[in-house]
Amino acid sequence: MRMNYFSASPAGLRAMLDLQNHVHKTAQEGELGDGLLGLVYTRVSQMNGCTYCIDMHTKDARKGGETEQRLYALSAWRETPFYTERERAALAWVEANTLIAGNGIDDALYEATREHFSEKRLTDLTLAICTINAWNRLSISFAADAGSYQPAERG
Repeated sequence: MRMNYFSASPAGLRAMLDLQNHVHKTAQEGELGDGLLGLVYTRVSQMNGCTYCIDMHTKDARKGGETEQRLYALSAWRETPFYTERERAALAWVEANTLIAGNGIDDALYEATREHFSEKRLTDLTLAICTINAWNRLSISFAADAGSYQPAERG
């Protein structure tokens, strides 16, 4: 790792962790769920090529009960039958928000996604996408060690 960005900017990282904690809390309380959050985090990390985060989120997803088959096929989710309509809507929203530069979000995608998520949950889903994109950029910029992450014990 190039540097320990947690110790370099503790207040900044605390703010990031506060947002992440909000996303996790709302995921556990409502429509998102830990399972969908794991797919979101993994897909964004795949798209950004963040090996540390791919390693982390696939380990967490497996520990949370996600199947290897669905994780292996995630980069080709459109071509597989392994995901629900709600998950497909979320994954389309993930990709549009991660590749947003020059593309924007069209009304048809917004409406299709809103069929599956309330205003609050769509906002929380978008915050989750923003958060993992930011973590990916930190991990890639400072060369976090892929493979070093170990999931916490679930309590």
